[in-house]
Amino acid sequence: MSSTEATNGISRRAVLAGAAAIGGTIAVASALGTGVTTVQAAPSVAGTAGATGANGAGGVAVPAAQRTTKSAKTITDAPALPGWKVAPFPLRNVAITSNSVFDRAKEGMLDYARNYPVDRWLVCFRAQANLLPKDNTTQPSGGWENFPSGSLDKAVEQQWGDAEYTRGQNKNGADGLLRGHFAGHALHMLSQAYAETGEEAILNKINEFVSGLKECRDSLREMKYNGKARYSHPGFLAAYGEWQFKALEEYAPYGEIWAPWYTEHKILAGLIAAYEFAGNADALDLAEGIGHWTYARLSKCTKTQLQKMWDIYIGGEYGGMNDSLVDLYNVSKDKDRSEFLKASAFFDTDKLIDNCGAGVDILNNLHANQHIPQFVGYAKDAAMGDADIDADARARYLKAVEGYWGMIVPGRMYAHGGTGEGEMWGPAHTVAGDIGKRNAESCAAYNMLKVARYLFFIEQKPAYMDYYERTILNHILGGKSRDLDSGTALTPGNCYMYPVNPATQKEYGDGNIGTCCGGTALESHSKYQDSIYFHSTDNKELYVNLFTASTLDWTDTGLKLAQETNYPEEETSTISITAAPKSAVTFRIRIPAWSKGAKIEVNGKAIDGVTAGEYATVAGSWKVGDKIVVTIPLQLRTESTDDRKDIQTLFYGPTVLNALNPSTKFIQRGFYERNGLDGTIKLGVQKKEGTKNYFIIDGDEFEPAYNGDNTPYHMYFQRKDEYVGFAGKLTDVLNPKRPAAQDRSESTLMDDIWAGAPFKDRAAFIKKVQEVTKTYQDEGLLSSRDRQVVLLASARAKMS
Repeated sequence: MSSTEATNGISRRAVLAGAAAIGGTIAVASALGTGVTTVQAAPSVAGTAGATGANGAGGVAVPAAQRTTKSAKTITDAPALPGWKVAPFPLRNVAITSNSVFDRAKEGMLDYARNYPVDRWLVCFRAQANLLPKDNTTQPSGGWENFPSGSLDKAVEQQWGDAEYTRGQNKNGADGLLRGHFAGHALHMLSQAYAETGEEAILNKINEFVSGLKECRDSLREMKYNGKARYSHPGFLAAYGEWQFKALEEYAPYGEIWAPWYTEHKILAGLIAAYEFAGNADALDLAEGIGHWTYARLSKCTKTQLQKMWDIYIGGEYGGMNDSLVDLYNVSKDKDRSEFLKASAFFDTDKLIDNCGAGVDILNNLHANQHIPQFVGYAKDAAMGDADIDADARARYLKAVEGYWGMIVPGRMYAHGGTGEGEMWGPAHTVAGDIGKRNAESCAAYNMLKVARYLFFIEQKPAYMDYYERTILNHILGGKSRDLDSGTALTPGNCYMYPVNPATQKEYGDGNIGTCCGGTALESHSKYQDSIYFHSTDNKELYVNLFTASTLDWTDTGLKLAQETNYPEEETSTISITAAPKSAVTFRIRIPAWSKGAKIEVNGKAIDGVTAGEYATVAGSWKVGDKIVVTIPLQLRTESTDDRKDIQTLFYGPTVLNALNPSTKFIQRGFYERNGLDGTIKLGVQKKEGTKNYFIIDGDEFEPAYNGDNTPYHMYFQRKDEYVGFAGKLTDVLNPKRPAAQDRSESTLMDDIWAGAPFKDRAAFIKKVQEVTKTYQDEGLLSSRDRQVVLLASARAKMS
């Protein structure tokens, strides 16, 4: 969430916030509050409510078991937007099962949800609202979720309202000014965890959390300054005073403020989730209050002022405020709900919308995650109805999101789906050229997945879900550490950066307690089921997007199914009908673009129309016991970066394979001589005994990027097929280069031969070798003698 200084590799935000990025780790305050000073009683402000809530009247602690809890009311699912052709299922209707590779991360986050004390998420809000007792010992989560310099006194000092603050008055820097963001993520995580499990204990935590926030909001309403309301609107809710928002409106830089609207988004999104997933009506009331306050505040700003605010580095970062305000508009029954949609539009960044829509790439040197979440909101705007946003405006939003997408994928996308170096975007179509020491912030991947998802709801391009598979498997799951136990260590257990440079390591530190990437990790690892299946909005089609062990209960149709698979460690997924639908359902099953030879059988009978890079159609009426078996052959393959053909990654099916090697320079590897007739890598490769998706090639071990380990690794290698060879045997003929021409890029003899793969049989392969070598000979790139050597080698090669 912060940029990296080129001079020393240390984040400006980290310096200010006490989270320095040093040696590939994030050093932040521990979950136990290490480094936080003793909490002092908050001085009173005239009219402030007394210390009540979880600590009880007068600061007497009330055991959690005795606190009032609510039963979940009937949960009304968020409506599909008018522009969506497909929609997601409610989280509670899909479940990840134990065979899924995602299960370890999911279970770790559920343990965190069960074990983390709510009071620690609420303590910063209670400090702001003067609701902490004199003998309080509860500490904030740590890291960025902390009091300024660990001091409660300084937090209380920063209760300033608009009338109390003048520019430059904050002398403490940005430290502690993001407090409340991590709590917002935590409420979101708890709500998703309840949707997953239905556990009453988690529901009680949600209700306790929301009740605590309501008490804080009510206290803030009563606070006075010079006899007047201290804050501008009764809906205001934050863990610091309103002054940061005023300072931003006066163009305060990052350092005097942090990112007040970013933090507000996390709180708002968490409250909406508590209503959507747990049915907490108070959460919706609090969210509506924030929405009305947002409208009241920003409606007083000029258009020019708003555009300048959102252009401020870090300080103007607003997360997905536009996104969540659209959500609030769609779930609210408030008589003035129109304010929420109007407020969403206040966050439009016209320069970004218009340039991306026109295909003009202005992303270079922009902070990636400051801008990615905006496009989630624009995608939702594009799907609204005529009564809400007119057709021209919707088309403008959609064109912007689609234009933006094309600027990231593949031209700024690393092999695991990540983007950015030092949190900033580099030049267009520059991937290998932008490999540094701090690539691929986890938050950026989290938000790119949202963009892919909401684009898919509008237009069902398989490429969006191909990206989703790549990133959720390799980057998101791979970012969850196996060694940091969320349940007992009370840490998200996630990396900040998932870098891609030679011999690098993930930035785990303490698991990123309190950081932006720790916050998004709370959400990421508690919603793995959200995109496995979608349904058409007319409830006639079921989209199977991801192959992972799971169950689905499609209540609108009566269909229930179980998907049994060990993918991506095995190539077969079996979908069994466990309850028959009331009417015919057409399955749309994604066939990954990288796959070769995929097939689908229905009750043992193969179907036609199974094509890589498309959704296969399986129509019919279904009964209990029917089975759809999907086979996606898993093969070793390589993938080049967008800007350099020789900088490549090794994949096994969808899985990125990281090479374990201590060299700080790119490993050099040749693979053509290992190819089979289908063009995949088959020869001279061993699977590591007793493992899945671990390989050994020439002594180097390759591990799956999703495994959560942190041995120094290489995600990329330099392709160097120096000599011509086939079937594991090299000749003495150097692999000649063919220069680029108007109708082609630079290539080599072996590139051009294998461009013809897959080959039907050996005869087709030999014919291709004859054609390519003749062209090279005719152009003076290959001698007659060397051509004969190559032809003889290809004829003798034992390939299948």
